[in-house]
Amino acid sequence: MSVKRYLAAPAFVLLLVLALAPCGLAQKPLSIDSPVTVSVFDRTRMDTWNWFAAPGFNSTYGYVQSLVRIGMEQRIGPWDWKLELSQPSILAAPDDAIAPAPAGQLGLGATYYAVNSNQQNSAAVFFKQGYLRYRGGGVFKSGRLGRFEFIEGKETSPKNKTIAWLQNARIGARLVGNFGFSNAQRSFDGAEAHFGGESWDLTGMAGRADQGVFELDGNPELNVDIQYLALTKSEMKDHVQWRIFGLGFHDGRTGLAKPDNRGVNNGQNIRIGTYGGNVLAAVPVGLGTFDFLVWGVAQNGSWDGIDHLADAEAVEAGFRFTSLPGKPWIRGGWFHGSGDNNGGAGDTEHNTFYQVLPTPRIYARMPFYNLMNNTDEFVQVILAPCKKLVVRSDMHWLQLTKSADRWYLGGGAFNDKVSGYVTRPSGGFTSFSSLVDISADWKATDNLGVNFYYAHAFGKSVIGSIYPTGIDADYGYAELVYRWNPVKQRAAK
Repeated sequence: MSVKRYLAAPAFVLLLVLALAPCGLAQKPLSIDSPVTVSVFDRTRMDTWNWFAAPGFNSTYGYVQSLVRIGMEQRIGPWDWKLELSQPSILAAPDDAIAPAPAGQLGLGATYYAVNSNQQNSAAVFFKQGYLRYRGGGVFKSGRLGRFEFIEGKETSPKNKTIAWLQNARIGARLVGNFGFSNAQRSFDGAEAHFGGESWDLTGMAGRADQGVFELDGNPELNVDIQYLALTKSEMKDHVQWRIFGLGFHDGRTGLAKPDNRGVNNGQNIRIGTYGGNVLAAVPVGLGTFDFLVWGVAQNGSWDGIDHLADAEAVEAGFRFTSLPGKPWIRGGWFHGSGDNNGGAGDTEHNTFYQVLPTPRIYARMPFYNLMNNTDEFVQVILAPCKKLVVRSDMHWLQLTKSADRWYLGGGAFNDKVSGYVTRPSGGFTSFSSLVDISADWKATDNLGVNFYYAHAFGKSVIGSIYPTGIDADYGYAELVYRWNPVKQRAAK
């Protein structure tokens, strides 16, 4: 792990703050608050795919993925440190589920197979996290340096439960996330600092992305970096929260194809600035709680030798009947990610919204699309029949924003061999797919979770132009998640 030259200034400033903090920013005795504790995370998932049909290739298959994370941590006065190893494994990935372009990889099982040297069974062990953190006692809340996970949009822990859910499930990781659904996930090497008070938070972060996601060896660092600054504020007794932010992104992996609608590749860097914000609201009304969300960003910069100018917006609202059995929560919304209307070598401006380094599965629970060149109208219903069980079902009506652009999949850089995003032709259409799914998440014990998911996609013209013999698809999984973290368990009690 190394912190490259671009991180020198923010890292130096953070180190200076950490060094001076005991002298004035916080007066805390240097005492051993806890012994070294060990945490364990173990997730085993059985995935099944029935991808859109590609005759002669296997589009219906299952495989097993396992992820074990073992961490050590300790708090010493205002300081704490953490070290964590990750051990992902893939078993029985299909070796016959990659068709020639444009059909390509037929589901994520094929992706794991292709990325990990065409191996059906793969495993690795790597350094997932390792950082030193100082917790302040005043306006300076905390700062850390090292390797860590980072999720934009989740800088605070809202007291309002509805705001907290919206922040975690509908705002966080739209642009930068740990890709927690994947088996190797994502970390950053860098520095992070938080300043704030009772109702506000100012977060700054500069980091360099590490390998991972579908590449099971997540240890190497990539020539991909971000710089992030966000101000978050709670208003009206925590019933409203707003955030404004700026995100800088640089992909210096020259020579790699950067999929877009032009069909050309100059092998040049990507430098994009993303600026935006969001407002969340949760208002008690009569039988329950009304919620509202608006999110939007604008982007500029350079894309593989041409200008980049794009945007994305989301509006959502819902009502939860907190006084009824199961507390049914009905929500709906609209998302728009800009597309590019001009292709070919003569195109001088790239207009496709770039999703940067997200956790795409949060917003595309059946992961066959993302937010790029995408318009999504949806309705979702959430039920909590009992305290430990949550059932959710979504219905989506998906279109490509521009027919001259392409169908995009993926969640950003994960090794030095490929872009991290994949495109397929639109066929000159915008009508893409409808989707219906259902999930059930059961907290069987304090340490064990049991989760199920199933989705069906009804392909339309775009998909039919690539997979004419079978335009529908299915995806499902069953997983067991075991967590043992004595530090968090003691805090909860």
